Amino acid sequence: MFYKIENDFLTCEINDMGAELHSLRLKENGKEYIWFGKKEIWYGQAPVLFPVIGQLQGDKYRYAGKEYDMAKHGFARKMLFNVEKCEGAKAVFTLEDDGTTRGKFPFSFKLSVTFELIGKSVKNTITALNRDEKKMFFSLGAHPGFNCNVGDIIEFEQNETICTERIDSTNLLVGEKFPLLDNEKEIEITKEIFEPDALILSGMKSKKLRIKGENEVEFTFGDCPVLGIWAKPGAPYVCIEPWYGINDSKAPYTDISQKRLIQTLESGKTFDLTWSAKVIR
Repeated sequence: MFYKIENDFLTCEINDMGAELHSLRLKENGKEYIWFGKKEIWYGQAPVLFPVIGQLQGDKYRYAGKEYDMAKHGFARKMLFNVEKCEGAKAVFTLEDDGTTRGKFPFSFKLSVTFELIGKSVKNTITALNRDEKKMFFSLGAHPGFNCNVGDIIEFEQNETICTERIDSTNLLVGEKFPLLDNEKEIEITKEIFEPDALILSGMKSKKLRIKGENEVEFTFGDCPVLGIWAKPGAPYVCIEPWYGINDSKAPYTDISQKRLIQTLESGKTFDLTWSAKVIR
């Protein structure tokens, strides 16, 4: 079911399945900024990634001597969230552990996904609460897709000298970095740029970027350690993905606590991921 919030400038719709952003429209002209989710291209729109990001080796991990199954990007994106609040310009959706989740992720948690419209911006905060008595190991990410076209530009706020990591046909990191920007700001969205799959970036100086074309959106990703940029090659959208976590590589590890970029949360503590998208035109 879709839930709607609005302010003087924007309307926003969120699906309670996965607490997934479904629509962001400018009231003055009805222009839509969120990818439509066409099944023949990519069915997603803005999935929440929890408690893992990307692919695990064999779709499995070990914790405290026990093996668990976990699908790509985790289970939150395919679960029904509770609607805790939806009024005016703000909505809050929550997901709590149950027997199903504990069979895959042996921790007690509460995941809150908040959307708020502020001027011509949508702000999304995803909060993980560790309700367990033990330390929780997890990853958390966002995956919003924005309408754009081949030839549009992604422009960072500062010049960047960065490489990209890549994944192979099994969705595991290849263990090599590839030059992307050399004291430059702009990445052109071409038909070829996503043929090896996502750009997986780290070490950026910038805290925000702009998607520039017929639509223009300023996306703030803050201090996330990894930023994914992805689309199906040649498709009319691009996903800008703040990640606190990363795909597995083929390098072995024996416990989820040893996984690269795994997040750690003590009992009773919370962890926030926040991004925002401002409509420029």
